[in-house]
Amino acid sequence: MSIWQRILDIGRSLFELDGASETLPEDLECAPDPNDVGFTAAVIGLGAKLAKADGTVTNDEIAVFSHVFRAAPKDEVAVRRVFDLAQKTVRGYESYARKIGKKYQNRPCLLEGVLDGLFYIAGADGVVTQDEMVFLETVAAAFGFSEATFRRIKASHLGASPDDPYAILGVAHDAEFGDIRIAYRKLMADNHPDRLVTNGAPREFEMAAHDKAAAITSAYAKIRVERGMLVRPD
Repeated sequence: MSIWQRILDIGRSLFELDGASETLPEDLECAPDPNDVGFTAAVIGLGAKLAKADGTVTNDEIAVFSHVFRAAPKDEVAVRRVFDLAQKTVRGYESYARKIGKKYQNRPCLLEGVLDGLFYIAGADGVVTQDEMVFLETVAAAFGFSEATFRRIKASHLGASPDDPYAILGVAHDAEFGDIRIAYRKLMADNHPDRLVTNGAPREFEMAAHDKAAAITSAYAKIRVERGMLVRPD
């Protein structure tokens, strides 16, 4: 039985699960508890509420959700029904974001992967609206991310304003280059797709991780050019 059908069978009770007191395994820093159905339900609820944030849940948004979170083709109907259920029963996305953030506060890799997936859903129809951006900012805060971290994540998906490589790396414009190099290396280490998979991140995070790693590399290259340095592996 697929996870989607399992969620659908359990129904409304899923959206009342908290699970914040459960003990987590410590070995896989990018992975949710494999038995944490409440986490899955909360992520679906966040995805559904985000898709609804601009007023209408589109087929494109459902398709992106299915792709990012790797629902099998046979589960597409169930995904649609789960979305419909979440829209009706999730009382407030903030509470579900806080539950995820509280339980996985020591796993920022996992939390950032969830936020990456939400950015993909927000952009499914070609534009991220102000309501969707408020939603994403609120979720990021509930996950415990600072404003600077959110700006970095946002910039890696949507580009900085305007196309600011420093924002993508999360450093100040007047930062010493040594500090910029350290920030770049840390971000690449944290977001490299192979590392995420090795550390237990669900496969659905891999697509977003590839795009983010490319954005980080491009930003670093732009700063090197701006500062008169050769563009080469560093």
